[in-house]
Amino acid sequence: MKISFSTLACPDWSLPQIMHIAANAGYDGIELRFVEGEDSLWRLAAFSGKQMAVTRRALLDHGLTITCVDTSCRFHFPEASKREAAIVEGERMSDMAAELGAPGIRVFGDTIQPGADRNSTRTWIAESIQDLADRTAKKGVQVWLETHGDFVAAGETAAILGECGSPRVGVVWDPVNSLVANGESPVQGAALLGSAIRHVHVKDFRHTTNGIQYVRTGEGVFPWHDLSHALKQLQYDCFLSFEWERKWHPELEDAAIAVPHFAKWFCKEFVDG
Repeated sequence: MKISFSTLACPDWSLPQIMHIAANAGYDGIELRFVEGEDSLWRLAAFSGKQMAVTRRALLDHGLTITCVDTSCRFHFPEASKREAAIVEGERMSDMAAELGAPGIRVFGDTIQPGADRNSTRTWIAESIQDLADRTAKKGVQVWLETHGDFVAAGETAAILGECGSPRVGVVWDPVNSLVANGESPVQGAALLGSAIRHVHVKDFRHTTNGIQYVRTGEGVFPWHDLSHALKQLQYDCFLSFEWERKWHPELEDAAIAVPHFAKWFCKEFVDG
């Protein structure tokens, strides 16, 4: 397996800063979420016009690939116009992903809105990601739905994929999200999602009196052995992506510490252990 990290860890950094730490720490790729504080990344000069060729060259020189382009797109809205707006944003991000050679964009389901119900929301999400996947197919970019929100359980995400029925739709599996939300183990999640898993988010945590606290990898309670076993059973050979959510939790250690730590831990404990 190869490793990347999400730029949630360093949301205000420039792309050269991000590439520098990734290469120096031994990462294979980068998962793009925020760069220079921006999440609609197609707005940035680094990902548009003639500068895109410079960006591609710099990634190649650093021995890095873009593993996934994360969007903020959500398709839970009862209003068709809002779902269409999210699809359009997804298209813009997929244009950028295609130019960078990224295989997929990440989207959310995500939350049952006031006055709506689960079944209707599931259908809105399925229809929207199918539509988006149809629009991105010619670019060679897939649409990957993250296990998140009210559809965080693997079974819920699998049901959306089943209703969608597109081979161009896959899953960004976040086993920590599922474990924390409803006690779903990595073994259970992997069995339900199977070959639909295209990308895996990883992080560690411990329980506190106020909920959970993210901690350095290997210092928490996440069952890493179970995850390793489940992925080997699936013969998973894509990316594990370290998601250090400093954007949402500014109290966490700086990326300059946490990102290299994960790479060292991964090689010593997850691979060799």
